[in-house]
Amino acid sequence: MGIFLLSCLALIMGYIFYGAFIEKIFKINPRKKTPALLYTDGVDYVPLPTYKIFLIQFLNIAGLGPVFGAILGALYGPVCLFWIVLGSIFAGAVHDYLSGMLSLRYKGQSITFLMEKFFGKQFKALFLIFLVFFLILVGAVFAMSPAQMLANETPPSFLFWICIIFLYYFLATLLPIDKIIGRFYPLFALLLLGVTVSLTFVLFFRGVDFYPNLSLTNQHPADLPIFPLMFVTIACGALSGFHATQSPMMARCLTNEKYGRPVFYGAMITEGVIALMWATLGISFYHGSPLLYEAVQKGGPIYVVSSIAKDFLGSFGGFLTVLSVVILSITSGDTAFRSARLSLADVLHMSQKDIRNRLVLSIFVLAGGIGLCFIPLMSIWTYFGWANQLLATSTLWICTLYLRRRNSLYILTLLPALFMTAVCTTYIAYEKIGLNLPLHMAQGIGIGVSILLLIVFLLRKSPKKRKQI
Repeated sequence: MGIFLLSCLALIMGYIFYGAFIEKIFKINPRKKTPALLYTDGVDYVPLPTYKIFLIQFLNIAGLGPVFGAILGALYGPVCLFWIVLGSIFAGAVHDYLSGMLSLRYKGQSITFLMEKFFGKQFKALFLIFLVFFLILVGAVFAMSPAQMLANETPPSFLFWICIIFLYYFLATLLPIDKIIGRFYPLFALLLLGVTVSLTFVLFFRGVDFYPNLSLTNQHPADLPIFPLMFVTIACGALSGFHATQSPMMARCLTNEKYGRPVFYGAMITEGVIALMWATLGISFYHGSPLLYEAVQKGGPIYVVSSIAKDFLGSFGGFLTVLSVVILSITSGDTAFRSARLSLADVLHMSQKDIRNRLVLSIFVLAGGIGLCFIPLMSIWTYFGWANQLLATSTLWICTLYLRRRNSLYILTLLPALFMTAVCTTYIAYEKIGLNLPLHMAQGIGIGVSILLLIVFLLRKSPKKRKQI
């Protein structure tokens, strides 16, 4: 129990001290008018209260990562706590804050614009294709998972729930942000926080041993390697590229740069706390990795969530927990499609105030998501995990180039960028979806690529400091 409390305290202290330090490095300007005030259009650029933006950002970035990813990460044992805590403070929250603030500085533009600005036009088309496909992939994953959970808990079939979810996706992607997202998502965020905290309190009062086999060794029953797999498995609970696609939506709603730290850095730290809770619940409820592994093999993370919730909170509490996870997934799925629409609109210079333009782009991205729903979920999830961390790595490199151009402490993003470069390269070299090489060879390639990029980065002459927009 003591380690759990210390981990929570570390995340809070990370927000207070390291978050303030990163904010100082970025050099906010509270007097500068934000895109929400300069380009108000009643659709995407809509000034909202800061507390609403924080809750929406938290719900949007969460997805299934801090629940399913944390449960699967718990199979490695208590060592997963280090990645959740350190990853959230020094990588994930920094990634989210800087990508969000960069969007805020550059008219609320999407990550595609930032890629072009810092890597050049030659990367724009390739990156746009990757980004839109990734967002459609996310939307499909976050539709199939809740549809399966609802099919398990209710009489209607999986196909029925997929149709209902995509009908909702269409409305949420098309309508102005304050009609559905701004109105209901803060309440959904509170529901998720409420049930997760309730489960953790029950764990306290039952006096369960939080970490039965307290060791930093790899405890995965299938002997899967910690590096790189754990760092891809626990994504949204520590570092996730998906967050960089969500931040521009909230950057278009913020009314002052001083609110960036609680919204972007703070939402990631909150997600780290949720991931910490679910990893602890998985390890404690099943008394270690072996029994947790059996439960995952039996019915996946969905089964684990349902079993813990029904045992701790009864049938009604279990239903609320499953419902919160369903909502968590759906609300991240619809904002993935909304982000895909906005990314395409930015590149094609299509005004989104005209509903006809929004309709065309919404139909296009949703049609792609429906097509992916005919592929088995676990196959999509494998590609999603790697693509997600590849996007996070790219965003960290963008942030590093930005800081270097302004003669700031770019090492703060360079180190996590190099680490994640090694993770992503090793993963694709090791996994069956990639080169399927032996682990030691894949790790050597991953480390080698990171060293090579570091040399190129250091030798490349930095452009002169440019005036900020």
